[in-house]
Amino acid sequence: MEILLNGEPRQIADDKTLTELLADHGYGERRVAVEINHEIVPRSRHAQTTLKPNDRVEIVHAIGGG
Repeated sequence: MEILLNGEPRQIADDKTLTELLADHGYGERRVAVEINHEIVPRSRHAQTTLKPNDRVEIVHAIGGG
C-alpha cells in the first residue's frame, strides 16, 4: 500500500505498525515525535497503531549540536 512519509510517497506492506515503520527507516531507538493525518501519536500507542493506505505520516526527531 502507499502512504506519504514526510511528504514523500512510500510503498509499505499492508498491516504495518508504526513501530515497524520507524524501525524500517532507522528511527527505532530514537526519540521522535510522530503525527499521522495531523494527529500526534503518543509513543505508548506506536505498537498498536496500524497504518492505512494514504496515511500521511510525519516523523520529527531532534538533532543535537552546537
